[in-house]
Amino acid sequence: MMKYLIQTMSMLLLCSQISMAQLFPDLGGQRVGTSAAQFLKIGLGARAIGLGETYAAIADDAEALYWNPAGLTRVDGHSLIFSHNEWLVDTKLEFAGAVYHLNQANTIGMSITYLHTEDMIETTEFQPFGTGRTFGFGDFLIGLSYARQMTTNFSFGITTKYMQETIAEVSLKSLLFDLGTFYDTGWRSVRFAMTVTNFGQDIVPDGTFMVQNLDGEFEEVTEFQSFPPPILFRIGIAANVVENEQHVITSSVQLNHPNDNTESLNFGAEYVWKDFLALRMGYLTQRVEESLSFGFGLHAPISIADFRLDYAYTNFGRLGNVNRFALQFSF
Repeated sequence: MMKYLIQTMSMLLLCSQISMAQLFPDLGGQRVGTSAAQFLKIGLGARAIGLGETYAAIADDAEALYWNPAGLTRVDGHSLIFSHNEWLVDTKLEFAGAVYHLNQANTIGMSITYLHTEDMIETTEFQPFGTGRTFGFGDFLIGLSYARQMTTNFSFGITTKYMQETIAEVSLKSLLFDLGTFYDTGWRSVRFAMTVTNFGQDIVPDGTFMVQNLDGEFEEVTEFQSFPPPILFRIGIAANVVENEQHVITSSVQLNHPNDNTESLNFGAEYVWKDFLALRMGYLTQRVEESLSFGFGLHAPISIADFRLDYAYTNFGRLGNVNRFALQFSF
């Protein structure tokens, strides 16, 4: 089985190099830095990250709260998820969510995301070693999701999200939406999905702060430029290339179209042995410091619930490494 997994990933990597060289030139790179609330683009969970973020067409657990709300109808039982992300430059990202099935066709969910760091020392052009004051930074998001299974093959979902980003005395607040669809073609386990995330109006910062001009005088800033949220459109395809009682190998491909960067293709593969051990690998294109990701998962029933532990590792090159952990409980 490992031979099939290696062959699958080799073909995915080869296809990615060909497609990026011929089909997806770097168009749209000039849009970098044109959207606000960048923490919304940080992938949540661990299984999806280990798969190179190619999760829109796979989402069948509580991580669907972030990746594709339509996948909530495919979650086994009621579910809880807790995730911790050791992000870059001493920031940490926490994520918690719950999925509850109202009946066979309707499912609801709730999620909370919190990006935080320790208080930082305030510096200015005139006091580069510190002013003696500190300031805080934090991002918060709460989401409510609803998914409906329209037929045995098709489902859709929507998430309403309220976000707040705070830097010192300035904050950004916005109401955003995620839309997702999932379709099981019924042919050789091929699944197809489309999502639009972070859809909403432009965001205008709120608050005031003081700046010191070259004459040493302080001026109050109260007007700010508006920026759009980081809207992302995804199309994903996934299929089980090997599937029997002991071994399952799933491969996935996903096209990403952001409003603040160039398009990209991601590839992922997962090998599951006896529904107990999972090994994952992903490849991300059009990233300067990020390309390969790896992960594993352990699944075992305990006395009160099904328990799953997932881990993902990503190498960000000169920026360092990122480790993600996730715990899921299904009842």
